[in-house]
Amino acid sequence: MLSYIIRRILSLIPVLIGVSIIVFLFIHMIPGDPVLAILGERATVENVERARHELGLDRPLWEQYFLYVNKIFHGDLGRSIRSNTPVSQEMATKFPATAELSIFAMIIALIVGLPAGIISAAKRNSIFDTTVMIGALIGVSMPIFWLGLMLAFLFSIFLKWLPFSGRLDSTIILPIQTNFLLLDSLLAGNWEAFKNSLAHLILPSLALSTIPMAIIARMTRSCLLEELGQDYIRTARAKGLKESSVLLRHALKNALLPVVTIIGLETGALLSGAILTETIFSWPGIGRWIYMAIQSRDYPIVQGATLLIALIYVLVNLLVDISYAFLDPRIRVQ
Repeated sequence: MLSYIIRRILSLIPVLIGVSIIVFLFIHMIPGDPVLAILGERATVENVERARHELGLDRPLWEQYFLYVNKIFHGDLGRSIRSNTPVSQEMATKFPATAELSIFAMIIALIVGLPAGIISAAKRNSIFDTTVMIGALIGVSMPIFWLGLMLAFLFSIFLKWLPFSGRLDSTIILPIQTNFLLLDSLLAGNWEAFKNSLAHLILPSLALSTIPMAIIARMTRSCLLEELGQDYIRTARAKGLKESSVLLRHALKNALLPVVTIIGLETGALLSGAILTETIFSWPGIGRWIYMAIQSRDYPIVQGATLLIALIYVLVNLLVDISYAFLDPRIRVQ
């Protein structure tokens, strides 16, 4: 098992190198001069040359790449054009917001999607199965921006049950330690802040969970139905095993590999930032941060965020590969 994990980690090295090259070339592929984008069109020639020298853009491309990689290893992703603050510093405040929202949304998707898919497969062609599949189709097809607005109107404006913008009420004072507000409120022992931050999480996480929830339910049902038609399932039933044991201990375990893959891909997508959801609910996360950076042509932020998203996908895929080895012993010996 350890050798398998080491092989998977080593296989990521060329991927990370390729990602770093693409992200580095990103700023060179953008039309126009990045220095002029930073200083403005009215900048003098002397200021342009000085900035080009300070940024290292007057050096050969290969030398610029190695300087860029060296900065990354030292945690330097550049400075924001708008705020002149380090990109890594802003990222440290934005990513926890997205991670908190994504984890909560994925928990909702798993709690609802997995049991719905399992029960649908066990009760194939029943009313429950038909209802779940219609609901899954609606969940995949429903635009997030429309669903988010409807949830905000119903639960926040009409019923006034839940807040729909931000992460915490401005009247609540909470010392920030990790930028994960639920964790910070627990560390501070502030239950009012915990309940308030949890209330702010509900609406955006519900809106964000609909698509992965629907995909997980459909994939679970499809894979489980395929396994239930295999010969070893008929053999298990012929031996007199309970249907629940056949379904959960035998069929479900073998059907989990494709489901785990989908969960990993959806988790990576959620952690990369949900632009529409974060914009609708004024959630200060990665997606909204990137959207505003693109609008203002803040290239260092876009470049640093692209690198972060690529790294997230690589790490999530690594975790999915490792989970395969636990679910299927045959993979460990390959």
